[in-house]
Amino acid sequence: MSTVLLVRHGRSTANAEGILAGRLPGMSLDDTGIEQARRVATQVAELPIARVVASPMERCQQTARLVAPDLEPTPETGLTECDYGTWSGAKLTDLATQELWKTVQQNPSAARFPEGESLREMHARAVDAARTWDARVTDEHGADALWMAVSHGDVIKAIIADALGLHLDLFQRLVVDPASVSIIRYTPQGPQVLGVNITGREFTSLIPKPVKDAEIPEGHAVVGGRDA
Repeated sequence: MSTVLLVRHGRSTANAEGILAGRLPGMSLDDTGIEQARRVATQVAELPIARVVASPMERCQQTARLVAPDLEPTPETGLTECDYGTWSGAKLTDLATQELWKTVQQNPSAARFPEGESLREMHARAVDAARTWDARVTDEHGADALWMAVSHGDVIKAIIADALGLHLDLFQRLVVDPASVSIIRYTPQGPQVLGVNITGREFTSLIPKPVKDAEIPEGHAVVGGRDA
């Protein structure tokens, strides 16, 4: 199966102001976020990325175009930000005093945002979008294809948690920084998480290499560890 680079959007104006942006319009990248996205573009420049899919939110579309300027991002609503309802636009410091905040931190599978969606709903549609697109990219470009999904922190954490076999109640243990890259390869034996929250390393090692030992089934761990 193909390999997906999960890219969180660069720092937005809302991030800089400590505001929960949610799905509010006009939340674009700030100057720092633009530079962060350009840095990711440099890191992945040599990778043969076949497809870019992104949340329709402005900050994600902007990040996608900066990171992969030669590929038009396909909007995917399944990767859009969680609908935080009436929490959208509020200061995080104010939200942290509310009782629901504790649920979001300790028991997120039980959390539903007022007049918004639940984290379980977000988790389900995000995972479905990631797996559906991965299968589509594999069908169109082959099992060694690389593709990119640009999305939001909680959405990416939910996708990673699913790949790791973690219950949603544990997904807050994951950290996904702005303009970070996390990497998942979906195989017939299950997902392989190749990296989480990468912000500074080279990505050339992801360029597909010939299989050295065809006797080892696809997706199986090599005893003793891989040599590359």
